[in-house]
Amino acid sequence: MSRYTAVSLFSGAGGMDIGIKQAGFDILACIEKDCYACETLRYNIEREGAHTQVFENDIREIDPAELMHQINIESGEIDLLFGGPPCQSFSQIGKRLGILDERGLLLFQMVRFAHALMPRSIIIEQVKGVLKSPDKDGNVGGTFKHFITELKSLGYEITWKVLNAADYGVPQKRERVFIVGMRDSLHFNFPTPSHTIQSDHLSFFDMPLYRTVGDVIGQLPPPIPKNGHIPADSHVDVTPAGDRRRIKGVPEGQCLAHQLHLPAEQRQRLTKKDTTKFRRLAHEDVSLTLRCGEIFYHPTEDRYLTPREYMRIHGYPDTYELRGPVRGRSGQVKNLDQHRQVANSVPPPLANILAQAVRKTLDGTDI
Repeated sequence: MSRYTAVSLFSGAGGMDIGIKQAGFDILACIEKDCYACETLRYNIEREGAHTQVFENDIREIDPAELMHQINIESGEIDLLFGGPPCQSFSQIGKRLGILDERGLLLFQMVRFAHALMPRSIIIEQVKGVLKSPDKDGNVGGTFKHFITELKSLGYEITWKVLNAADYGVPQKRERVFIVGMRDSLHFNFPTPSHTIQSDHLSFFDMPLYRTVGDVIGQLPPPIPKNGHIPADSHVDVTPAGDRRRIKGVPEGQCLAHQLHLPAEQRQRLTKKDTTKFRRLAHEDVSLTLRCGEIFYHPTEDRYLTPREYMRIHGYPDTYELRGPVRGRSGQVKNLDQHRQVANSVPPPLANILAQAVRKTLDGTDI
């Protein structure tokens, strides 16, 4: 299999990078600002014996021309530019300030680097909120329209679609917008789903059912308690005693706020809208979208899920290791702790499937 080259922007812990590499791309450079995510990237790159260079810096401070010089490429030489810019300013659970928030403007760094590198293809991931985010004049959807126009002006044919990770074998309901750009008049087709929420026995081509939380975490051993160190596999329990007491009695797949039969002092100030706080996942169902704000609870044990369980739910290989601190729900950690490194990333299996489809388009075999 021929090797293609790629550059990763907003790399985070490397979830998207894993899938891209599995599809046969050599990643020449990763750009990431967070120090703990960079520790994760460097550790795994070194273990793999790869030659990827990690640039730990604010992407706005990096000159694409200097980057190309350092990784020894010319404009138009690389096959893929990919990344998932920070999504907080577009998220439906945030203030939705869009480009009025400086983080929203980071989306257009993809255009700046595409203009300089002129890759043959581009993959960008974003939350669904970007589709309706207003521009500076208040036009609903104006930001997304302007972004697509900018990419098209560089000569790319743009295709975009909202994908649910569960449809592609990831045991998690996670809907994100994926934007794919192709040069040289190539047309990209998004891959068809491989899994379904319910079986259609009338169909000859019956797809497998969604994978569940129990499918991926059920065989893990008990986690170790956090006692001053973090194990290499990150399978560590950080649940405070008070949080164990509060989750006790909450059924699988439900949240504490809705358990009105439990004592008021257990529910405390939770409201009916607090559906993700003190929330248990269910063994026989897919996970809710992993988030940075709250950590979900184990389906049957009175504890938070460990970072390793988060990685299993997200589709990370067991050989991949995280670096950086692990926090409890109420803990404060500057930069990205391990749970947030996972929740911020693109599920590797979905990235792999998309990258394989891009390869077929570049090869001219997707007809």
